[in-house]
Amino acid sequence: MPTKPPKPVEWIGSSLKDLRGFPQDVRDTFGFALYLAQSGSKHAAAKPLKGFAGAGVLEVVEDFDGDAFRAVYTVRFASAVYILHAFQKKSKAGIKTPKADIDSGAAPAQAR
Repeated sequence: MPTKPPKPVEWIGSSLKDLRGFPQDVRDTFGFALYLAQSGSKHAAAKPLKGFAGAGVLEVVEDFDGDAFRAVYTVRFASAVYILHAFQKKSKAGIKTPKADIDSGAAPAQAR
């Protein structure tokens, strides 16, 4: 049985530039997670982003050297995997994703 080729990746805004600024170990994890998404699978660290139930918006979180890095993407569309936002969590109050980062990833997802 032939396998489908991976979906292409579309980078929204500064997400690619931001991801390239992450430590290599974090980039490796996110790269593998995105490859799995392209192939129709899901990385163990990929979780639905709160507030987007049923929208196919996922978040991968990776801790590195005391810092938390996140990538937000959607698999909602058949044409591609859209990387909406990549950022280092700056919030000092708990594990909640800062509202500005949620809004940054939400705008491209809602525009499509």
